[in-house]
Amino acid sequence: MLQIRKLSITHKKDFRVILQDFTCALNSGDKAVIIGEEGNGKSTLLKWLYDPELIENYAEAKGERITAREQMAYLPQELPREDREKTLYEFFADCPAFYEQSPRDLSALAGKFHLPQDFFYGDQLMGTLSGGEKVKAQMMRLLLSRPTALLLDEPSNDLDIETLEWLEALILEWPGIVLFISHDETLIERTANMVIHIEQLRRKSVCRYTVAHVPYLRYKDERGDKFERQARQAAAERREKEIRDEKILKIEQSVASRLNNISKADRDAKGRLLKKKMKAVKSLEHRFERQDAEMTQMPEEESAIFFKLGEKSRAIPAGKTVIDFSLDCLRTPDQSHVLAENISLHIRGPEKIGIIGKNGVGKTTLLRLIAKQLLARTDIRAAYMPQNYEDLLHLEMTPVEYLAASGDKEETTRIRTFLGSLKYTADEMDHSIAELSGGQKAKVLLLKMSLSGANVLVLDEPTRNFSALSAPVIRGMLSEFPGAILSISHDRKYISEVCRKVYRLTQDGLLKEDEKQ
Repeated sequence: MLQIRKLSITHKKDFRVILQDFTCALNSGDKAVIIGEEGNGKSTLLKWLYDPELIENYAEAKGERITAREQMAYLPQELPREDREKTLYEFFADCPAFYEQSPRDLSALAGKFHLPQDFFYGDQLMGTLSGGEKVKAQMMRLLLSRPTALLLDEPSNDLDIETLEWLEALILEWPGIVLFISHDETLIERTANMVIHIEQLRRKSVCRYTVAHVPYLRYKDERGDKFERQARQAAAERREKEIRDEKILKIEQSVASRLNNISKADRDAKGRLLKKKMKAVKSLEHRFERQDAEMTQMPEEESAIFFKLGEKSRAIPAGKTVIDFSLDCLRTPDQSHVLAENISLHIRGPEKIGIIGKNGVGKTTLLRLIAKQLLARTDIRAAYMPQNYEDLLHLEMTPVEYLAASGDKEETTRIRTFLGSLKYTADEMDHSIAELSGGQKAKVLLLKMSLSGANVLVLDEPTRNFSALSAPVIRGMLSEFPGAILSISHDRKYISEVCRKVYRLTQDGLLKEDEKQ
């Protein structure tokens, strides 16, 4: 069992309360997903549960964690810096349990992750692996230590679809505790039997949490039904109050008018009666005020982000050649290995193209080459979102500084308004980008694209850091984008809802996988 009692977490920089008096218990068999908007403290909660020291540099926590005899294993959202310069062998050798494995055990584990048997002994640096390979390596090292509780921060990030399906099976079959954060709605829907929902209401001035021991889809449905019933009840009570208040006001006005117009001869007898009636009306008002304090409240819900990308006036004409790309041989960035041959891709008009493929096959390498070509063009306006946001973002800047081209007051005010629509608080707008969550960094890049007026988007895993609550908005926005989109994704909902053509990158080039009308 893992237990959390009366946990309160406060951001040190802006004193924002992330969690207050949070209490939760996890038992064997629980597959609990933590959901909530970007920057709401999901990763902070997971880090604190694993090791409170992991959040000490930016947050203050008070509360009790009871881990009993659980052996916890933690997967961070990003590969730690100290591991990036290690070779694969050095990375696995740091785990004492690695030496207890037989060659047969290691071979079986590599096979489950669709990796070569000698993967553990490679001399490639961890930092040079593809995004999916980094996640796989970390997951394999965690499993070597035979944990009883898995704490996973974005385990689905960058995994190919085959490995995502294996991850789903792992979570479902795990006999112990699984507590995870994921932005892959398909994974959440298929695996979670418990939901921990962290919310920030009223411009992030009020925190709220919900713990529900039900599957994710049921939680969404029941929450929606509850909010709808509560809203109807609250609206009905307010209508009744308006009618009642109007009647009382008319009575008060009538009594007051009669008092004002009473003759001197009738002041004693009729005056006393009218004053008595007015007193009764006031008493009734006070009783209703007490009742009103118990009225059903309108449901408070963390509103979805509001965002628009692209203008119809800058749409790509249907006959316009956007990409006419060919490559005889795709090699690794260091030119040491051939990844694929005979690559050809032609995109005309406002097409939305998805590229899928196994981890390490070279999707990101290919996309960088295409992006470089498109960004140099003057007949289109292209924008690129890399898998690693740090390739473009200046981490020491604030979001406002990064987005403001001129820095003048009018532009700064406009950018703050845009960031507000993306659920940034005023304090967060003045934080350095390095302090923001992955989803918040992704929002900065999307807003940069919007401000650039781009009509061609090149996106490497565009939904990988958006919450299950924001992701539908992002998918809808990209689906309606009037320009062309070329993207890499393993997000099954994104591929289904946004991509009209899908290509699989293999050693033999790009093979058309699917096409939708």
